[in-house]
Amino acid sequence: MQEQLRIDMRQITKRFEGVKALNSVNLQVRPGEIHALMGENGAGKSTLMRVLSGATHMDSGHIFLDGTEIHFANPKQGIEKGISVIYQEFALVYDLTVAENIYIDKLSDKHGIIDWKGLKQKAKEQLDQLGFLNIDVNAAVRDLSVAYQQIVEICKAVTRNCSVLVLDEPTAVLASYEVEQLFRLLDNFKRRGISIIYISHRIDEILRICDRVTVLKDGANVDTLDVSAVDRNRLVNMMIGRELQNFFPPREPKIGGVKMRVKNISRGNVVKNVSFEVRKGEVLGIGGLVGSGRTELLRAIYGADKRDSGEVYIDGIKTGIHSPKIAVSNGIGLLPEDRKTLGVLLDLPILHNITLASLKKFCSLLHKINFKKELSFSREMIDKLKIKLGSLENNVSSLSGGNQQKVALSKLLACECGILFMDEPTRGVDVGAKVEIYKIINALVDQGLAMVVVSSEMTEIIGMCDRALIMKGGEIVGELGKDELTEENMIHYSMGVN
Repeated sequence: MQEQLRIDMRQITKRFEGVKALNSVNLQVRPGEIHALMGENGAGKSTLMRVLSGATHMDSGHIFLDGTEIHFANPKQGIEKGISVIYQEFALVYDLTVAENIYIDKLSDKHGIIDWKGLKQKAKEQLDQLGFLNIDVNAAVRDLSVAYQQIVEICKAVTRNCSVLVLDEPTAVLASYEVEQLFRLLDNFKRRGISIIYISHRIDEILRICDRVTVLKDGANVDTLDVSAVDRNRLVNMMIGRELQNFFPPREPKIGGVKMRVKNISRGNVVKNVSFEVRKGEVLGIGGLVGSGRTELLRAIYGADKRDSGEVYIDGIKTGIHSPKIAVSNGIGLLPEDRKTLGVLLDLPILHNITLASLKKFCSLLHKINFKKELSFSREMIDKLKIKLGSLENNVSSLSGGNQQKVALSKLLACECGILFMDEPTRGVDVGAKVEIYKIINALVDQGLAMVVVSSEMTEIIGMCDRALIMKGGEIVGELGKDELTEENMIHYSMGVN
């Protein structure tokens, strides 16, 4: 008897400018299963899902939905057939309310009349069914947490009677308790027969909630296996083609004197009277739940947000940092958590992204850019950070997430920063790129740089940092030395449990 399939993608091939992004890829998803789709950045996962949804047209191949071959001209047709894709960048209208976003494509009846009371009631009932009674349907989406914005996206998909739900890195910005809420929701969908395609680089999540896993590499299938038949090491080997002996590269810390000391940093209710210091050659981690004030603390020190009070000392000297420009001139660089919006200029060439913040280094006395010098330095950064690219003239948007992150980092290194703030440095990058970024961090601190790393992944804080501060409610509630860094200790402080 032939196996029943919800999605059956056969021999999908897609080329971009002569390069094969997908090479005869197959993907079969059963009704009511959570199917993981894994692979390094650039492996073809997003392209395959865009083909499934109708956002990208394949060059060849066949797609079947519940046994019937389908051809979508656009995503709207895919949605009408029950296929919903929730990307990392949400498709929400932030100035509209929760209710308006949930029913964005069916606000009015055929006469163009909107039943506002009925609309809000239906939205509330949908959210209640999903177990999120505390989301106000009258609230503007921009005022919601990222976790709740994601729930609005999922609720929107459910109201469209989706039978296939694609989630792209759904837990990247969620706290641990929010992840648990999401997992309960997905289990509910699974019992209702909805097929879920789950794209993630977080192997522990895959092993926990998924039924089967398909791994892609270089636009082609590696294998599809039952999750019960694989372990962490095998998945890593399938993705990068080699064993990962040590996920966090070993380092022998050579910690020197205090490089930076901050005193009584405050900004509204999000950062409250925070003081700490970081030393040369040290990786200082800052952990805590999403919303605990970690990013806001870095931005306040860096001058990206105006602080109410506080002092910053570098090499023992008090500095008057009130803007990013002044921070950089004092040797502080910030790698922001949202690299696509704040870290790089996607539609600008890689070459100019690398040198953008340090153009004076490449200018003559007459302010004319020495392009030969600029090109030579950029090539040096490419080699140093092992950035994979076609040409320096290509836009940053042509790169994978991990390589975009490296370009953002190279821009800071060009400024010769001695203190680096790294906010979620490996968010949304694959396991191979993560290890490369960890090696870069090790190399930089070995040269005497002081590093402050914010991460929502506790294993990352534990594996990379020499010491960690834990934040809760805008305050530092605990400090853990290397020998005290455990998930249990971090959770206790983050949750306020003694």
